[in-house]
Amino acid sequence: MNRLISTPRRLVVALLAAGALGATGAGLVTARDAHAFSFGNVPVAGATAGAPQAAPPLVTLPDFSRITQRYGAAVVNISVSGVRKVSDDEDDGAPARRGPQIDPDDPFAPFFRHFGIPGGALRGPQMQPQPMRGEGSGFIIDADGLVLTNAHVVKGADRVTVKLTDRREFQAKVLGSDPKTDIAVLKIDAKDLPTVKLGNSADLKVGEWVLAIGSPFGFENTVTAGVVSAKGRSLPDDSYVPFIQTDAAVNPGNSGGPLFNTRGEVVGINSQIYSRTGGYQGVSFAIPIEVAQHVEQQIVKTGKVEHARLGVTVQGVNQTFANSFKLAKPEGALVANVDEDGPAAKAGLKSGDVILKINDEPIVTSGDLPAYIGQSLPGQKVQLEVWRDGKARTLVATLGNAGDKGVASARADEALGKGQLGLMLRPLQPEEAQAAGVDQGMVIAQARGPAALAGVQGGDVLLAINGTPVKSMSEVRAAMQKAGKSVALLIERDGSRIFVPVNVG
Repeated sequence: MNRLISTPRRLVVALLAAGALGATGAGLVTARDAHAFSFGNVPVAGATAGAPQAAPPLVTLPDFSRITQRYGAAVVNISVSGVRKVSDDEDDGAPARRGPQIDPDDPFAPFFRHFGIPGGALRGPQMQPQPMRGEGSGFIIDADGLVLTNAHVVKGADRVTVKLTDRREFQAKVLGSDPKTDIAVLKIDAKDLPTVKLGNSADLKVGEWVLAIGSPFGFENTVTAGVVSAKGRSLPDDSYVPFIQTDAAVNPGNSGGPLFNTRGEVVGINSQIYSRTGGYQGVSFAIPIEVAQHVEQQIVKTGKVEHARLGVTVQGVNQTFANSFKLAKPEGALVANVDEDGPAAKAGLKSGDVILKINDEPIVTSGDLPAYIGQSLPGQKVQLEVWRDGKARTLVATLGNAGDKGVASARADEALGKGQLGLMLRPLQPEEAQAAGVDQGMVIAQARGPAALAGVQGGDVLLAINGTPVKSMSEVRAAMQKAGKSVALLIERDGSRIFVPVNVG
């Protein structure tokens, strides 16, 4: 038993084994017994006779001190100043009861929105300008003074100051910013500056250690560490970015700072947190460095950023949709709507198609598609693998320019119900079709049972069942006869189209 006590972990294993065997079995461990008392991948001594067991490799915690010493000087503090509007009835001598309130026109409102700080629009008969300040982080990517940060850190700022770790301060020029990806590029007048080393977020693995450096709450060059919790996260209003989720402690002021891997390479830009309090609660999001580089290169070259556009509205594929469309698994991006005369329409894409791949890259979740399209350029050709009528086909689309129009992502993940389908339908009148902007369909007079539970409402227009257009009761019955235990209803409501999955079996 002495040879078991070589590490604390093995001591635990030895004690567990001895305790389990009891006094009479101590030292009499057979191969079968040892297997029963193994701990993880560490076998109990005596499992095999003769040859000693090979020790498994120990997992040690990373030492981030070298990364901090080498690249910490390239992380900067960014302070901004501007003007916001406040109500003239706030200064009434009474203590505030509603907490800090944010004017929606305030250029720094996105900053607080990104960090989840509560507060609504200021209310009052008149709004008066008042000076305000904000802080964030950034990092130097070029020795001649190029700095990356978040767009929401510098949005609307009249003055941007970059402070280095050696206490030098520079007034920065905002070369450009891209709200769609939340990336901004700054330029300061300096030479021979320390820089970071850029890496590749595609090489990151879930569970891998990462390091964040920034200025939370104004505390400059603060170092925190955590692991990659997930990759490719899609967040509301940020469909162009496949976020890296980590549990590294990030707070207001960290925004715009770098996220390092264990090799000292920047793999992301800390941008958002999920919070009910305004502070860190274990869920942080970073923009992949490839997204930032794509934006930075366009800004430096042209002063602006262009994103491609496919011209579709997509939503996720859950198990009910997969059953309805006879997909092997619930993956892909379900096309809810195709813009008229858009790139997708010209390529032959139809509502009800499920996009499985783009340029041989799998589309696992609906967020993968807009993230890929957003990092492409207008005019670029893409090959789409599409699932239609129970089989795959290939389409080629030439991407357009997003401009002010992005790839929308409809969400119906919560629209689920069980039981038999219950809809009262009537024909669509010409004036109703014109008002809804459709040329066929059935008006849902009443929804009950699973359809109502799934979110279908009276007044909705039923356009298709499992991708098959319907404009009469006979077509509805025919489509339902072909359906399995679940159906996907294409619904038109208030000018928007969305598939709603309903279980009928």
